[in-house]
Amino acid sequence: MTTVKRRTLLALLAAGVTATAVPQTAGASPPASTTAAPTAYRLVLPEPTGPYRIGTTELHLVDNSRVDPWVPGRKRELMISVWYPAMPGARGPRAPYAPPHAAVPLADQVGAVIGLKPGQIDYAGTPTHARTGVPSLGRHPVILYSPGMGTSRLMGTNHVEDLVSRGYVVVTMDHTGEAPVEFPGGRVAPAAMPNSQDVIKPATAVRVADTRFVLDNLQRLEAGANPDSDHRRLPKGLGRALDLRRTGMFGYSLGGFAAAETMLVDRRIDAGVNLDGTLQYGHPDLELSEVAKQGLDRPFLLFASQHHTHLPQPGSPYEDRSWVSFWQHQRGWKLDLRLPEGTHGAFADFQFAVPGAAKAYGVPAAEVEALLGNVDPDRSVAAQRAYLGAYFDQFLKGRPQRLLVKESPRYPDVEFVR
Repeated sequence: MTTVKRRTLLALLAAGVTATAVPQTAGASPPASTTAAPTAYRLVLPEPTGPYRIGTTELHLVDNSRVDPWVPGRKRELMISVWYPAMPGARGPRAPYAPPHAAVPLADQVGAVIGLKPGQIDYAGTPTHARTGVPSLGRHPVILYSPGMGTSRLMGTNHVEDLVSRGYVVVTMDHTGEAPVEFPGGRVAPAAMPNSQDVIKPATAVRVADTRFVLDNLQRLEAGANPDSDHRRLPKGLGRALDLRRTGMFGYSLGGFAAAETMLVDRRIDAGVNLDGTLQYGHPDLELSEVAKQGLDRPFLLFASQHHTHLPQPGSPYEDRSWVSFWQHQRGWKLDLRLPEGTHGAFADFQFAVPGAAKAYGVPAAEVEALLGNVDPDRSVAAQRAYLGAYFDQFLKGRPQRLLVKESPRYPDVEFVR
């Protein structure tokens, strides 16, 4: 990839708009020869911190009431993953970080940001800590996850696994058309949405509709139905594992924006988290969203990078008017946390994945810093996990958390913005 293209990708990340893959023909699958190199780097996911084993399964959902906004003539269809606490000792294959046909374009998308050649990162060969299709254990609160603009649902795996290990069912959603998505049978829907600020408003509306559709299908699942459009067998006890009376949502970048906007129109979500996403339709001075203008009457956590804050910064290029407005109008519990040494990219799986891949291929430290900042990757992951876990423990499990009261010496990389 040329230096100009790499700088463009980094600029998009810094602005809170992640890059999409190069659009292909809708519904096309990647060529059979497109595979990771035999010696390609495999990620090492951080160990989950909770006591529960992890199970996972995929569901293929088709919304017959909607036409796909990015591919005319197709019904809106989604892939989601349900991650859940699993029975102790349950045996099953380790789930891969990404399915085989979508793995290469997704990995190459990230590798290109730090100048790697195609095929140098192996997502399909990277194991997660989850077992596929194993029986579930118990009944737990449910948390939804929405990724950044143009990225896959797998980019929150590090946070998802940790939350599941603490006793949550977590549902990750792909927003078809924004990044390559693999459907049953190996069919890959490529990126088809234009990559510009002009699509943020319609893309947010699509994500809100996607999320509400997923919630509808989770209710069906909880009631004992199988919402998978291909009628594939579900893990034993999966529906009983969901306690939708206690539902949260978090998202990265545009996913955090979508979490807030969905909460404004759908009371099924009790608590939300925005990982460094603006709440307006572009930056710096474009239209404020409705949630930015109205706030919410339920708990909401803002977790930001570097200069991003709810505090007014007149004349500064870093001022986010949407956060200023949201904070003023928020009626429910609120907290603004900041990772001063971390950039926008630090809130996705880039935080643990990129440093390892960069080290494996001798990528200069400056390239990694441009994407992630100077924050220590291990400490950043640990801190983000701790605050996400504490937040959902307080508002979905009713367990007050001292960690949400004031800054902690255990996590010196995180500041409270007052």
